[in-house]
Amino acid sequence: MSTIAVIDYGMGNLRSVAKALEHVAPNVSVLVTADADEILSAERVVFPGVGALRDCMAELQRLQLDRVVKEVAASGKPLLGICLGMQALLDSSEENGGTRGLGTISGQALHFAAGQVDASNGEPLKVPHMGWNQVRQAALHPLWRDIAQDSRFYFVHSYYVKPVSQVNSAAMTHYGQDFTSALVADNVFAVQFHPEKSQQAGLTLLRNFAEWDGGCL
Repeated sequence: MSTIAVIDYGMGNLRSVAKALEHVAPNVSVLVTADADEILSAERVVFPGVGALRDCMAELQRLQLDRVVKEVAASGKPLLGICLGMQALLDSSEENGGTRGLGTISGQALHFAAGQVDASNGEPLKVPHMGWNQVRQAALHPLWRDIAQDSRFYFVHSYYVKPVSQVNSAAMTHYGQDFTSALVADNVFAVQFHPEKSQQAGLTLLRNFAEWDGGCL
């Protein structure tokens, strides 16, 4: 039986992610773990997270999981980043006056600018960006299989990612501005939204991940 390791560093809705994976991949063993050996021996790895990047990086470093995530990313095995896990894969974030990330994908997490308005009704846009929004696929990828263009996913975030190269942008979403809502770099795929909270579209993405070999189309 193949294994998916969900990295447990104390930040994230880990049980919901694990339950969703168990639902879509009943023949796969899902481990929620902080054990480096279990993570590195798993066939696939999920890197979730919610909260502040500074706290995320501090916990990763304390548990010596920062090097583990980097090793997984470099190994060629499938790695899925979710929400804060996506932002942590970048070089840095504006959060807390500047916080360094893992540097797996070149880019930065930026705060949504104040004073933006909804073009449809002129109302101020709230930060965090919270709720359902459309995701426009910008690149062909196995994780988008059977997911319609402009499907809606569930978001909760105050920072958005800006990769250095648009080659790494797998999807875009609009909230006052267009921003990258999914990243791709070889065997690494990361999403700003929460697939475990996104009903059928999110479950389909997780099912695709459970079957993904880490390659692109």
